Amino acid sequence: MARLNLWRWGVYGLAGLYFLVPLAASIVFTVDVPGQGLTFDAYTQIFSTDGFVTSLLLSLELALATIVIVLLLMVPATVALRLGSPRLRPVVEVVCQLPLVVPPIALVAGIITVLKWGPEHLSHTPLFQTFVAIQNPDFPVVLVLAYVVMALPFVHRALDAGLRAVDVRTLVEAARSCGASWPQALVRAVLPNLRGALLNSSFLTLALVLGEFTVAQLLGFQPFAVWIVNVSGSQAQLSVAVSVLSLLVTWVLLLVLAGFGGRARTTSRG
Repeated sequence: MARLNLWRWGVYGLAGLYFLVPLAASIVFTVDVPGQGLTFDAYTQIFSTDGFVTSLLLSLELALATIVIVLLLMVPATVALRLGSPRLRPVVEVVCQLPLVVPPIALVAGIITVLKWGPEHLSHTPLFQTFVAIQNPDFPVVLVLAYVVMALPFVHRALDAGLRAVDVRTLVEAARSCGASWPQALVRAVLPNLRGALLNSSFLTLALVLGEFTVAQLLGFQPFAVWIVNVSGSQAQLSVAVSVLSLLVTWVLLLVLAGFGGRARTTSRG
């Protein structure tokens, strides 16, 4: 037993070094300026740097829209599969896992090909205005659509795990017997019991959108991840400081989510 514990702590230690050593090196790079010693100018300049606020707000708006759309699509679909069409679950699972198989570069190549149809084939049709509208730089809807597809595997897994832990059929039948409609049964009976799964899905989608670079860069937009890479060409320390800060914020959000989910499970059991 002692050997097993020693082996376990050794694995934990190696894993911790694997993650913490690069993070520590990044922090040292941002605060140690040759000839000046320790300075935190890279961190104090973040909020005043041109493009930081606009790119971060754009990424947050894209993340919020992506979370809303993907949950509106997947929650009713997974509940319906659980209740009435369990035989279709393997088919839906395969479809939802396809974005893991298709590389982002192939996905964005297909999107670019479709968008080229607008000026070439649809310039005299009302559909052309739709192609123009979804590429608005202030809020590129085309990125939201791409992110929804890319988030499907993570959202499906999180929701499926949450539904496996809940007796959905009994909850729906109880709500229906009390006079609730199908939407009311879903909102008032099922969703409160999927709070942890919904939070996990939202957090994974948020992390995906904040860190996604390939699709946004190739489509010519500048959300937060693209802004960091563009800044790195002229202000390397600033870009690394922003990356460290965003990583720490992501960890804090993960800890808050874990604590909130654990508190919700404790409350439900009590």
